[in-house]
Amino acid sequence: MFVVELQFECFDNTTLSQVDSAINGLMDALRYNGQVLGREFPIVIDDGVFRVRVVCPEKESLHSRYNSPQVRVCYEQLALSCLLTPKIKVLGVDLNSDSVAENFSPSWQVLYTTYVHSCSPLRSGDTLLPIPLYQTGATIDGDYKAVVKWQTEWQAFDEIQMAIRSQTAVSMALAEIGDIDSELFVRGRELCRHIEVTTEIPTYYYQYRVGGKDKVTELARRCPSCDGEWRQSEALHGLFHFKCDRCRIVSNMSWNFQ
Repeated sequence: MFVVELQFECFDNTTLSQVDSAINGLMDALRYNGQVLGREFPIVIDDGVFRVRVVCPEKESLHSRYNSPQVRVCYEQLALSCLLTPKIKVLGVDLNSDSVAENFSPSWQVLYTTYVHSCSPLRSGDTLLPIPLYQTGATIDGDYKAVVKWQTEWQAFDEIQMAIRSQTAVSMALAEIGDIDSELFVRGRELCRHIEVTTEIPTYYYQYRVGGKDKVTELARRCPSCDGEWRQSEALHGLFHFKCDRCRIVSNMSWNFQ
């Protein structure tokens, strides 16, 4: 991942509210297209220039060839707020982020995230490194907002079950990220099917697993969708103990017994 600075200059008189609306609109569109990562984009005024620092998957993430229709509209809106097209400066590698996958056409891929990750939720099944969403071509209505929204919700539920003490809240959160009939689970699998059809790469959905009776029973559990055998002889990437090629689901052995 790379830290990139966007520098916005005014070409005529304008207002802070207009600038704020235009820049934040562009940042949201770039985020929903997978070109910038994270959710907060502070705007700094520096000697008449507005600066925004973001994390991008690649050095060229902000190149116009990756722009969605929504991003292009937001660039056009800048002029209405008397802002020039931003200058883009790559500041360097973000040492706190993972590198992206070297191969965007792996043998398989998985929709996987946690509340501590801000990178793309689409991971290479070969390396578990993130694949930039804009590199997949699997847009819905022009961009990847549906995938980013799914990721935001999954991370919210994950944080609840990790940090909140209320058992009611925890049970609700675990149901959303672990039950195959939950609204979030169903929506995530639909996104996987769409991505697979578009990319022609087998795309799996991650089922979070916690609880269970004991380790022996846990290792004997079967695919929650087809009831087929899915245990792996060795955990893939040290994480996925289960993988069903028929249902396109992967899962971990319950964290209670690891």
